[in-house]
Amino acid sequence: MTPFLSLLAASCALLGCNGTNPEADASQSPGAGHAEADNSKYLSQPLVTEIYTADPSAHVWNGKIYVYPSHDIDGPTPEDDLGSHFEMRDYRIMSMDRIGGKVTLGPVALDVKDVPWAEKQMWAPDAAYRGGTYYLYFPAKDKAGAFRIGVATSKSPTGPFKAQPEPIKGSYSIDPAVFIDDDGESYMYFGGIWGGQLQRNIGGKYDPSGSKTDLQADDKPALLPRVARMSKDMLEFAEAPRELRIVDEKGKLLLGGDHDRRFFEASWMHKYKGKYYFSYSTGDTHFLAYGIGDSPYGPFTYKGRILEPVEGWTTHHSIVQWDGRWWLFYADTQLSGQTRLRNVKVTELHYNADGTIKTINPMIRR
Repeated sequence: MTPFLSLLAASCALLGCNGTNPEADASQSPGAGHAEADNSKYLSQPLVTEIYTADPSAHVWNGKIYVYPSHDIDGPTPEDDLGSHFEMRDYRIMSMDRIGGKVTLGPVALDVKDVPWAEKQMWAPDAAYRGGTYYLYFPAKDKAGAFRIGVATSKSPTGPFKAQPEPIKGSYSIDPAVFIDDDGESYMYFGGIWGGQLQRNIGGKYDPSGSKTDLQADDKPALLPRVARMSKDMLEFAEAPRELRIVDEKGKLLLGGDHDRRFFEASWMHKYKGKYYFSYSTGDTHFLAYGIGDSPYGPFTYKGRILEPVEGWTTHHSIVQWDGRWWLFYADTQLSGQTRLRNVKVTELHYNADGTIKTINPMIRR
């Protein structure tokens, strides 16, 4: 751990890294009722402790860091393999002037009840900025139980956001991540198997009777994430979504049975020294993995792991540059010890001389 992160961890342990918003929902507070965790075994500490947060999408605008997470709640639904127990229903946004500094947790920026087409499960979001408008992209289940991707807009990075009356035409599945390239073109990356329903949208049309997991063909190419270039107004796709190829060093697609490397969910795109880095979660093996390519459309050659498994089942991240350094935002279950109740963290990310990323261990072994 770097001296900076040692100081950050110590400060967080002392202060709790709490935001200051008095409107935090006390009924969902991670404080009372949970066994006290052994903070010394974790690489990083939670950014906020008033509420449970996960799936952090970090961005730097106007010299400030904004984090768009999902908001976990302790609902009544039993845990299952399709994520029915992730019952998130709104979004609240974190902001900070510097990493390691005070974190402010904003009020509700968007609630499912204010999205005309959505019924439940406001899962992992992302955000973008263009021309004075902030865009919040989010998945939710519609009245038929199918995940779609919606967009809401605001003049403030922390909202409130107003949702478009319909989901993005041609959208499906989960985990939108929007990347704006140096030439101004923007792209949405999305998709997730199992509860993310990608396997039920093979042709872009939702099949409620489709597989619950994947293609169920371990010796065939794995399901791939999707990418679509966005319209200039950032509200629609400018083209039909296409598959984003993830290949091995020989250029062959990763197979469905290759659970240590194949795509599961949690797309993210960033650029480093002219190369495109597509990163994602392997899901049931709990790694954050990545590939490198020469185009926002890929193909992406698998290069390794960014993060080893965290405490908790799910892992979802973002990567952002701030103050000349690179940072990985992620989440675990330190505060609750429960899969459905997570907390967002941050740690520094480092590159090797050849452009590969140094693998991070989120636990400090004693």
